[in-house]
Amino acid sequence: MPELLNDPRVIAFIAEHENDNVSELLLKSKFIFGVPAPVIADQITGRRKAKGKLPLFYSDHSTIYPLAIHIEQCSSDQTARFKSDLVMEATGTDPVSLGLDLTGGMGVDSLFLCKQFRQFHYVEPDNYLLEVARHNLERHARNIIFHNSTAEEFIRTTRMNFDLVYIDPSRRTSGNKKVVGLDECVPDVITLQQDIFRVSNRLLIKTSPLLDIRKGLSDLKSAKRVIVVSVANECREVLFFCERGFHGDPDIMAVDINNARTENFRFTLKDENEAVSEFGEPSVFLYEPNASIRKAGAFKLIGTRFAVNKLHINTHLYSSRDLKENFPGRIFRIIAPIKARKEDIATFFPDKKANVITRNYPLSPEELKKKTGLKDGGERYLFGFTSLKGKSLVVAERVA
Repeated sequence: MPELLNDPRVIAFIAEHENDNVSELLLKSKFIFGVPAPVIADQITGRRKAKGKLPLFYSDHSTIYPLAIHIEQCSSDQTARFKSDLVMEATGTDPVSLGLDLTGGMGVDSLFLCKQFRQFHYVEPDNYLLEVARHNLERHARNIIFHNSTAEEFIRTTRMNFDLVYIDPSRRTSGNKKVVGLDECVPDVITLQQDIFRVSNRLLIKTSPLLDIRKGLSDLKSAKRVIVVSVANECREVLFFCERGFHGDPDIMAVDINNARTENFRFTLKDENEAVSEFGEPSVFLYEPNASIRKAGAFKLIGTRFAVNKLHINTHLYSSRDLKENFPGRIFRIIAPIKARKEDIATFFPDKKANVITRNYPLSPEELKKKTGLKDGGERYLFGFTSLKGKSLVVAERVA
């Protein structure tokens, strides 16, 4: 099928009809320039999904898209580029000899990682997916060698030694159920890690953003660094950088990639365990750590490093009288404390719109909106949280 999709007429049709209703398209035609209409519909759907997530592929009208599930599971351009930079830092600035992606998939990570190696090997057991990836990647890179194999078989039979092995285990079962634990994923990287270290000193593992970091560290004894990656304050993935023979306290990086700046908060579990929180009631400014810091669990350390007071041991919001401009997360200025009374809501939200956030509060944002009659929108925020004095509501505006 990839060869049929190479027809210039098909390429032009997909680009021209990108915003069409695919259901109507399927009703109108069985074939389009010799290609079954459902295949064209899948390409249009794939192109739509790639528009924001994969701008490099989207900008090339000759890109062939696999099934939608593969696009949903693959890394974005942003996170793949971040991993490539991370590998460059770990292996040196000059391209090193051999790199390996044991779970090639759509090939987004391979495309960015291969830039750091003289030769890069892509492994994928699904032959159709491999051929789609070959078509797409060879348009952008010339140093990738493709292998139609399972990760287990390739590692067992290879005689090569790699400077780095990358693996992104599938987090879906054969019944399409989502899983999180490394032992539930395919391939089972816990079992496979010793075989991988037979052919490489370095292993980079992409895991679910829902994975418990301490459980991951328990399963991966050689983890030297944990990197929690968020994009625009949404946690996307947790990476484990492992090194053969490493024993020690791993470095943890909480990274948030956004248009304005990339925030990077580094610490160790020992740092967090030894930190002591200072508590206080809401003052002038209110701080919410970014999603990566919250996922990494640096709840005490973030307060001590930036000299801000935590509101409650279980409320991960902080406050200070003076503005801490470099705080990694969102910063708000408190306008006033209020009660959930009609007159207070009318005074501070005359248009009945607010961005409602609750942290360690009896009501969810939806429940609080229902109680106050507020709808989403506007410039102001309504925070519900628990402080040392009990549950509170404050009106705030975004500073940064």
